[in-house]
Amino acid sequence: MTAAQQAMWTQCTGRSTPPTRPAREAWCIVGRRGGKSRVASIASVFLACFRDYRQVLAPGEQGTLPIVAADRRQARTVLRYVVGLLEGCPMLARMIVRKTGDTIELTNGVTIEIHTASFRALRGYTVIGAVCDEVAFWRSEDAANPDVEIVNALRPAMATVPGALLLGISSPYARRGVLWDMYRRHYGQGGDILVWQAATRTMNPSVPEHLVARALEEDASAARAEWLGEFRRDLEAFVSRDVLEACTVPGRHEVLPASGVSYAAFCDPSGGSADSFTLAVAHAEGERVVLDAVREVRPPFSPDAVVAEYASVLKTYGISTVTADRYAGHWVVETFAKHGIQCEQSAAPKSELYANLLPLLNGHRVDLLDVPRLAAQLGSLERRTSHGGRDTIDHAPGGHDDLANAVAGALVAAGQLQAGVGEIFASNLAAEPYQPVHWDAVWRERLL
Repeated sequence: MTAAQQAMWTQCTGRSTPPTRPAREAWCIVGRRGGKSRVASIASVFLACFRDYRQVLAPGEQGTLPIVAADRRQARTVLRYVVGLLEGCPMLARMIVRKTGDTIELTNGVTIEIHTASFRALRGYTVIGAVCDEVAFWRSEDAANPDVEIVNALRPAMATVPGALLLGISSPYARRGVLWDMYRRHYGQGGDILVWQAATRTMNPSVPEHLVARALEEDASAARAEWLGEFRRDLEAFVSRDVLEACTVPGRHEVLPASGVSYAAFCDPSGGSADSFTLAVAHAEGERVVLDAVREVRPPFSPDAVVAEYASVLKTYGISTVTADRYAGHWVVETFAKHGIQCEQSAAPKSELYANLLPLLNGHRVDLLDVPRLAAQLGSLERRTSHGGRDTIDHAPGGHDDLANAVAGALVAAGQLQAGVGEIFASNLAAEPYQPVHWDAVWRERLL
């Protein structure tokens, strides 16, 4: 390295000595417009075209270089750079056997292809290298930690390929997940796992300085992540994965209705084009709150048909009133009424519901159903601190919480039901003479 390169190396890696061998993993934490995708495409072309894998691949076996991103549209950004590099050089262009919108097959038995962030789709491949694009923002409805699980699936697929490189590129986000874990463990450390952290203008001085300065003035926490490549300190996970696992009853997917039990229900309605329409049923049982049933219908769907289906479920549990959030419009009240169900649009804001649910979860006073999408949504909720110091709880960018919202509403309502029963029972025992409690009237008066 030149003196300037050595200074840049030390600044961005936290290491004082140059590397002595190639990295097997490189994690590039760089601000927006810092050239991450271009660097990833150059590395991809080098790995795919300039190495001989004949000693690794069996006859007929393909070596794969997956470009993994949150969705296919995002992954195609790197793929377009790769295509430009290949087609821009006649020697490399002759290596292209077939090209589609998702794959490039080369004459040396290597295929470059794009993948969405699913650990199941990456098993069974012989991986010569991999690009994990914007890994800090991967979300999945089927896994609470999709980034960790995907990386764990990629590493064994690369184990038999000498010189295989796992390349993670992303702007930073919250202080959790695989990107944060690699930064925390390997930044400034020696070895063959390299962590590179740099601000946008360090990597790309053509970005106007005044643009970054204005962003820092408007929202310093967000701008330091977007432009300076720093992990956000104003975000934290709503609840840990360990707590969710401790509260989940393995193998339980639904609890059938029982006589003598009073249930609470909550729904998160949707118009049928964007978000899911969800329903949850819960009840109090001693010191615990039990989630009995969840329903989710994903778009597109007919809202009237979903209301009819959910009304049938509510009647099965002996429920005549369901609570909904305030943002569904009056149609949901009228449609439920047609099926003999009263819909109360009196729910607290979902951030407040989540805040009220947290003590129940942390106290292990909740029995959750074994529903992966529910665990994933609860696990991806974030607690954010605003400029004024106020905390809000919501899903991460690009995420969903329709199922989590309905479950939180039902569990909190059941927990309040439990508290209400305790208060009434204690006051009733102190009364002289003792008066029996008419529980049906209690539920209606105190809760509905």
